[in-house]
Amino acid sequence: MKGKPFPTPVAGLTAQDARAYLKEHHEGTYTLLDVRQPSEYEKGHIPGARLIPLPELPDRQGELDPQQPVVTYCAIGGRSRAAAQFLAGQGFREVYNLKGGIAAWQGLKASGPAETGMVYLKGNEPPREVILLAYGMEQGLADFYSTVSAMIHEPEVKKLTAALIPIEEKHKDRLFALYQTLEPGTHDRTFFEDRIVSGVIEGGFTGKEFLEKNKPLLNTVENILSLAMMLEAQALDLYTRYAQKAEDVQSRSVLHDIAEEEKGHLAALGGLVEARA
Repeated sequence: MKGKPFPTPVAGLTAQDARAYLKEHHEGTYTLLDVRQPSEYEKGHIPGARLIPLPELPDRQGELDPQQPVVTYCAIGGRSRAAAQFLAGQGFREVYNLKGGIAAWQGLKASGPAETGMVYLKGNEPPREVILLAYGMEQGLADFYSTVSAMIHEPEVKKLTAALIPIEEKHKDRLFALYQTLEPGTHDRTFFEDRIVSGVIEGGFTGKEFLEKNKPLLNTVENILSLAMMLEAQALDLYTRYAQKAEDVQSRSVLHDIAEEEKGHLAALGGLVEARA
């Protein structure tokens, strides 16, 4: 890596500081950069992280905005410190390194390769189509919770899954209202819903596949909450990756706003977990 002759000092963030930083900053105003290898990223990564392996960074630094803060991380902090120093040496305005890497994170993770769920977005969609895609995913998750609520007999679990449905419905309401700002003449919600992509839930999974895979876990409140938080983490990750791919500035902004909503969902679910602790 070529840059300044001596490493440029960069600030380090503890895992706690990093979690606070990501929570306090709106999606799209910073870059979370994973510099590990693709196989490491696939096993588990911080939701919303952009993957550029350290060996590829010199040739791909042009994909990043040097005026935007960058938080780098790797497995335990060594590679990401080198990446952070390199970027700082290249004139990036504000760079931080996650101390201890993802091993110290102790927060929610997303999984799967960087291409997970990307089949649903080409990158050149206008904002209206982006909203339709997101609305369909919210509908898919609401349908998933409805199915689980109907098949579960344990009262407390049934009550929780039923309570999760309104969260998705409120998000759908906000998305439809956002669509109406772009298409003021849209009043028929049934016509609008006829255009959505169905059968897909947040994170890019199909509801049927996810249900079959996780049916053995749908037996306790703790497991349901864990699955719900995992889905929201995957959704945050997916919407952020969609934003990275979106060519239209307004579409990118819409996706960042939706990702920010997912942060709120995660916080609400986290509150439920804490209340049961």
